[in-house]
Amino acid sequence: MKLKNFSLLLVAMTMAACQGRPTIDYSGPVATWPSYGGTAEGQRYSSLTQITPENVDQLEVAWTYQTGDVSDGRGAIPSATAFEATPILIDSTLYFPTPFNRIVALQPETGEEKWTFDPELDLTGNYANQLICRGVSYWRDANCSGSDCAERIFTATNDARLIAVDACTGEAAAEFGKGGQVDLNEGPGEQIWNGEYQVTSPPAVAGNLIIVGSAVGDNVRTDAPSGVVRAYDARSGKLAWSWDLRPPDWEVDPQMLSAGGYMLGTPNVWAPMAVDEERDLLFVPTGNPSPDYFVAARNGADYYGSSVVALRASTGEVVWRFQTVHHDLWDFDVPAQPTLVDIRRNGQTIPAVLQATKMGFLFVLHRETGEPLFPVEERPVPQTTVPGEFTSKTQPFPVKPPQLVGKRLTAADAWGLLGMNEDCAKRIEELHFEGMYTPPKLNQPTLMYPGNAGGSNWGGIAVDPVNQIAVANVMDLAWVVTLFPAEDYEK
Repeated sequence: MKLKNFSLLLVAMTMAACQGRPTIDYSGPVATWPSYGGTAEGQRYSSLTQITPENVDQLEVAWTYQTGDVSDGRGAIPSATAFEATPILIDSTLYFPTPFNRIVALQPETGEEKWTFDPELDLTGNYANQLICRGVSYWRDANCSGSDCAERIFTATNDARLIAVDACTGEAAAEFGKGGQVDLNEGPGEQIWNGEYQVTSPPAVAGNLIIVGSAVGDNVRTDAPSGVVRAYDARSGKLAWSWDLRPPDWEVDPQMLSAGGYMLGTPNVWAPMAVDEERDLLFVPTGNPSPDYFVAARNGADYYGSSVVALRASTGEVVWRFQTVHHDLWDFDVPAQPTLVDIRRNGQTIPAVLQATKMGFLFVLHRETGEPLFPVEERPVPQTTVPGEFTSKTQPFPVKPPQLVGKRLTAADAWGLLGMNEDCAKRIEELHFEGMYTPPKLNQPTLMYPGNAGGSNWGGIAVDPVNQIAVANVMDLAWVVTLFPAEDYEK
């Protein structure tokens, strides 16, 4: 009898909730999403109020669009595809790229295709970071007035081309570069395979400059292509400046210079960048030098590695740098777009940059100086035992906010939907692990936790500047690395 009454009560509550469901106000306001991160500052924030916790369950699928761009296995070593794009919304058009770097323009309310642009990507390459493209960028010529102004969509491709198309028609902007494109392969260094050097993130737009980094196959050789960052004129495609990530005043072995004069094997910038137009600042998240897990032969290229670097956007001059990992040998490169926000503290407004990391740390820095806004402590960490290699005696630990992922992984954590996994627990116990900064060992598997895809990755964070809240999407993803002596494999 009690169960029957309880069931009736649930039905009555459900009916009452249905009768009082709030409606969605479709009259507005509306907003655009002009950049990969919502704005050039990368906040990923919307001020729209129509969707609320009370009516979100009423949302329905309005339309779907299939790109059809999925790897068919062609090529000697076929590259996988992944759809990782964030569309941008400009006026009444939705723009996004496919894994094959096709640009698609849709009518946002119906999903109707307006135009597509196909750069005819070479699909036979062995792309080091799969076939992915996270976004496109929009530029409007500020040196004109009225409606007759150049508007362009820029994309950088997996085969390393910077392409400009007319935002209205989808036609290549003929006056940009050569027939609408600039070859980014010229300068960084010779590739030993097709796809070793590519671009996976949207270009940054700073005034009339289009700025690109690169994704390099950085766990293969010490003389990998340079990670140079380059800025191009949005109208002509002419190179405006380049930032070589070699250490300042470093005497580079001529054999470690590319044909373009850039140092080989330096950190690269594969994640999206952020721009503070008012301060003429470009915020660059850097990777680690090549190779990832053995650092004895990096030729001193760690100076800008695994760092947040502020550049003068108009010139490429370094303003400040902050290193999140010293002498990184865990592939803990900075993976997420820096997020720019004004923080309110003690009645003052402080311009800040928030940098999420693979370690699950969130560094909060002053935007103009790079100084931490919360204390950062240098704490002792485990040291390498690999001959010829050295590790930093300390690593930076922010006191606030707290680490966003687990600090240790033990056999007791080997639990899943079916309960304790004894095989997994035994495997964890056998691995070498002394904490997050455990260096890899020779011929002995080392646990890396969080791994090189753990913590925050390329998705980054979002901030609510009104309520002063940061929202982070994080992962706990363990990794196992073992070093093997090269002489064991020499023929």
